[in-house]
Amino acid sequence: MNSCGLISGNELFKKSYFKAHEKEFLELAEKGQTPKALYIGCSDSRVVPDLMTSSAPGDLFVIRNIGNFVAPYKPDEDFHSTASAIEYAVSILKVKNIIVCGHTHCGAIESIHNKNCSDDPELVHTKTWLTLGESAKTEAISVLGADADKIALLRLTEKLSVISQLENLLTYPSVKTRVDSNEISIHGWVYDIKSGEIEYYDPESSQFLPISSLKEQKSE
Repeated sequence: MNSCGLISGNELFKKSYFKAHEKEFLELAEKGQTPKALYIGCSDSRVVPDLMTSSAPGDLFVIRNIGNFVAPYKPDEDFHSTASAIEYAVSILKVKNIIVCGHTHCGAIESIHNKNCSDDPELVHTKTWLTLGESAKTEAISVLGADADKIALLRLTEKLSVISQLENLLTYPSVKTRVDSNEISIHGWVYDIKSGEIEYYDPESSQFLPISSLKEQKSE
């Protein structure tokens, strides 16, 4: 899509969706945002959180980065984009849920396994950032073996990385305190870009299960 396509898309948005929901947009502008959840996902263009959850404007406070990674808490005065957004969502917006959502066919996970960025001087920041997925790669190899099917290794690494990022999330004092006091719930998801299905991490069984099963549990 070129820039003209984006411009036409905005015109269509204003005439259709915005016009149909103008009252809600005005309320959001006047009253501010009170999102239901902080969503931490990948920058991958194939993964669109609002579409895959049918969320309305104002529902999700979204962080997107390469690999849906969460760097461990580091209390210095450097620039920390993801950390800053986490702090804002938790301490200012008072979100009640935090979702870390990975996805299948993730380029970041594949790059970690293939070491695509190791020698490219134009990817110096990406190389450092991808180290946040190394522990998941190591664990996946430990579970399946170095000679395991490559696709199986990638799919397992994607899931294990989500768990790793949840662990990093709990290094943030503001998050850990609120999780311990049941003010915030944290969730690990994996979105399948081929089927549209979402699996969630169940810490009790240490498994990823269909998210639809949560709805079934509530109806029982």
